[in-house]
Amino acid sequence: MAKLSNQRIKILKLWEILRQESDEENPLSTTALIERLNDYGIPVDRKTLYTDIQLLNDNGYEICIQRGKENCYYVMERPFDTAELKILVDAVKASKFITEKKSKALIEKLAREAGDYKADILKKDVLFDTVKHNNEEVYYNVDRINEAITQKRKVSFFYFELNTKRQRVYRKGKWRYKVNPLAMVFNDGYYYLVGYMDRYENTVSYRIDRMEKVQVEESPISTPDWVKDIKGLQKQQFAMFGGKPENVELCVDARAVDAIIDKFGASALFESLPDGRFKVKVKVQISPTFFGWCFIFGDLIEIKSPQSVREQYLEVIKKTAQRNKITE
Repeated sequence: MAKLSNQRIKILKLWEILRQESDEENPLSTTALIERLNDYGIPVDRKTLYTDIQLLNDNGYEICIQRGKENCYYVMERPFDTAELKILVDAVKASKFITEKKSKALIEKLAREAGDYKADILKKDVLFDTVKHNNEEVYYNVDRINEAITQKRKVSFFYFELNTKRQRVYRKGKWRYKVNPLAMVFNDGYYYLVGYMDRYENTVSYRIDRMEKVQVEESPISTPDWVKDIKGLQKQQFAMFGGKPENVELCVDARAVDAIIDKFGASALFESLPDGRFKVKVKVQISPTFFGWCFIFGDLIEIKSPQSVREQYLEVIKKTAQRNKITE
């Protein structure tokens, strides 16, 4: 009975061995395949092996053959090529919200898609040069949020920050946040939930690795029409900080034009000014990070209007200068 059972999975095991242990640089000979199947308690002769490989090829499982004194076989076509897997592996390494433990496990899974030989190359010298955080609930959080978005239901959670002792300090006395989820957004190594908060009547962003006890609520999502454009909201935000949307006019030096296009896309329209600069109108959510972004460029970017935003920016600069004033 055991022998019969093994024969039933022979084709599956043969494909598994070829997919995982062979590639164009490391083909498996007929003898090697027979020995590997025998290791699994599946006896097979050469004639049957040829027939099984032909059956796999006839049904779309492409197995390449190197003909010679002894035929050798390998799998070349895979769901991802090595370059694609390298990009995915590096993205996992750069993601701050995935813990080191989960990053290693995910990289192992991705690397195995390349087969055993190339997997070793992908995993070699895997160093986490980013600061990894330690919330092991992050996969669960992503799953629950995705479920809420799919089912168009609100999501709730506790939200925390870390103190100097790396202890969790819950916001608002561990009050349960309830949000209309719109999308999950990857930004600067972190994963964020972008949503709409009924009580604030505004968009909000929360780091998913700072959430605890995420729940999908029974109540349906309810949002005004203006928050439906997720891509538009992303362009308005800076470092995932929300704020009041404003149409802002900037005067920019030619050296800052590329940065404007990087941030706001090709839709940013520039108008030449007599002094050699350019005027551009953009829609942004006013926040300290927007002002910080402008400050990086010094006199290359000037906030021209509205006057209220210009005054806010000047006040931020004034307070920063006072706080950093050098005293003798």
